[in-house]
Amino acid sequence: MAGAEQSGEAVLRFAVLGDAEPKPEPEFPNMAAAVNDVNKLAAKQQLDFVVGVGDIAHKGTVVQYENATSVLERLTLPFYPIMGNEEHGSPVELYLQFANRWGQNKAEITEPSYVIERDSVALVFASPDFDRDFNDEGIAWMVSQIKQLQPKPVLLIVHGAQTGVYPENADKGITHQGFAEVLEQPNLTAVISGDLHMDMDRVEHSKQIGPVHYLHIPALERTKIPDESRHTPMFRVFTLRANDEMQVDTYQVGLAKPLDRHAYRFSLRRN
Repeated sequence: MAGAEQSGEAVLRFAVLGDAEPKPEPEFPNMAAAVNDVNKLAAKQQLDFVVGVGDIAHKGTVVQYENATSVLERLTLPFYPIMGNEEHGSPVELYLQFANRWGQNKAEITEPSYVIERDSVALVFASPDFDRDFNDEGIAWMVSQIKQLQPKPVLLIVHGAQTGVYPENADKGITHQGFAEVLEQPNLTAVISGDLHMDMDRVEHSKQIGPVHYLHIPALERTKIPDESRHTPMFRVFTLRANDEMQVDTYQVGLAKPLDRHAYRFSLRRN
């Protein structure tokens, strides 16, 4: 559902940062600006943590990780990332080594996929097993975790949604047929993903397909879709209210207020 008025007390609020993986130079100016904005938001209102949808370090190189870390260490909140296809350019152990330095005041991340559970909702963080896709074990892990959480609503964090969700690049994403079983779980409410580097002003970035909502997180350093002619760095903030409504706001980096044209809301109660 498109933009709507907020109602009910906020019980959870978190920001989501999209892909970075800058090239050719390993520089992160827009991610640094987004971190500053998130820190300012956290100083003014409840903000519980920050989520990352993968592809921070282009090709998983050490210089990209090091330069990104100098930025993400400045986050004043816990930062919970997943891997993207770019992180698979180097060992998972290297990713975990750096991921545990990002943000503040969080428990050690020991595996690339994990779960954060709150009273009203759970977030399942599912890093791809290879590239941006899953093997049988990865699919089974997601199904098992979501089932164990029933009837609690689940938000699934993946690097790329399944192919076909975003027609702007319909062939790119999760191809494993078993992902259909993940989507069939009755408590799965939304899929949050990045990967496509889409221009929020020129695509349909938030939608409902069947009972599941799909939310795209735009890239911070580079835009690719529908073309590379312009890039506006943005990030999104999810606010869960006591009436089970989730408000999704989109902030342009450097602006204090969210963009009304990109507001979206949905209920955690599946119809």
